[in-house]
Amino acid sequence: MKLSNDIQIVLIDDDQHVLDSCQHLLELAGYQTRAFLDPHMALQEIHPNWSGVILTDIYMPTMSGMELIDKVKAISPHLPIITITGHGDIEMAVEAMQKGAIDYLEKPLKPKKLLSLIEKVITKRKKMIEQWQIIENVLPEQLLGESQEIIEIRKHIKLLATADRDALIQGENGTGRYTTAKLLHELSSRQSQPMIVKNGDDLLSVEELEKVLTEAKHGSLILHDLCSIPTEVQRFLSHFLLNQERSGKRTVKLLAIFGQCPENDLKEHRLLPELFYFLSQVRFIIPPLRKRKDDVIPLFRHFLRKSCLLLGKQRPKIDKAYLETLKRHQWPGNVRELKSVAELYAIGVVKLSSTEHSQPIEQMTSPLDDLVEQYEKQLIEDALYLFAGRINDVSDYLKIQRKKLYLRMRKYDLDKANYKIN
Repeated sequence: MKLSNDIQIVLIDDDQHVLDSCQHLLELAGYQTRAFLDPHMALQEIHPNWSGVILTDIYMPTMSGMELIDKVKAISPHLPIITITGHGDIEMAVEAMQKGAIDYLEKPLKPKKLLSLIEKVITKRKKMIEQWQIIENVLPEQLLGESQEIIEIRKHIKLLATADRDALIQGENGTGRYTTAKLLHELSSRQSQPMIVKNGDDLLSVEELEKVLTEAKHGSLILHDLCSIPTEVQRFLSHFLLNQERSGKRTVKLLAIFGQCPENDLKEHRLLPELFYFLSQVRFIIPPLRKRKDDVIPLFRHFLRKSCLLLGKQRPKIDKAYLETLKRHQWPGNVRELKSVAELYAIGVVKLSSTEHSQPIEQMTSPLDDLVEQYEKQLIEDALYLFAGRINDVSDYLKIQRKKLYLRMRKYDLDKANYKIN
């Protein structure tokens, strides 16, 4: 039977007298405790979402406190451990903290100091558990999908959201890289601080980068296409991040968004090695939609339901053969493309991905020309959004000459500047 969250403190000591005395003191102070002579028994009871604190002796015959720390951290790296050491054995206490203990106390225990530390640690732990519960509720709604790959990414975000770390996020356009970066900011302690989003080609000088870092102070900087930043500016950014790490004062959290393989940028000297290795300590690899087919239909239904609610209309019936077509499609535009297809379906246009046709699925409520223009405008707008207004990429994606693309954009009053990431 695992510990309930009513139990606030787990005590581990091979000396029954010490164990009884400490338990008596803590229970007089109003804490619920469980005491263990055998650390192996204690480990069997602890679970990752338990909201209490572990108080353990360092010197025990069946398992040392150091070994215990390793085993607790394997259960959950965030479980708080306070170690008890012999008088004057500071070196051992420091080593325990380097391994992951949150603090230490010296024997003989001083009641006032013990109770003060316990209160501080338990309060912090409870807040973390509450934040995790919020994260668990938010993540499935923001980062959609039922595949094992997406479930693992959500777990990774949950662990990293409460840790103040820079991160590298890689994947194809439209896979959810920006959503992941946004969640890492919004679910962190920086959520009330600025979230600045920039493209690499906005930062062509050290002065421009310094200005942006000032804007993002105490918040997060989401940076797309870091490789387009000149080498000297990358070097300045690398030193800035390293100095933050060394000082232990992280004024800005950097969330760098890359394409499919940052290692290629490294080999082709578009990315400084020290910057890549620093960022890659925390790395999210977002798989393309074609590699998580289990997500296609749930995502399509979600976007269709959302679009129909927005339009105030009933959800149309979906033919099984069409669902199979969706699953077979390779989705070069990933989730963004699927979202566009669902939105078109909601207005009565079926994009048959296998043949790139459209056909009505309901009684026509608008003239055909209007529907075709609406569809064309939607496709161009989606592509502009997909490639952040980069006309060359949009032209290649839609397989249309740049001149013709500009004419269509003028027809629908579409300005590429409105799709650039500021």
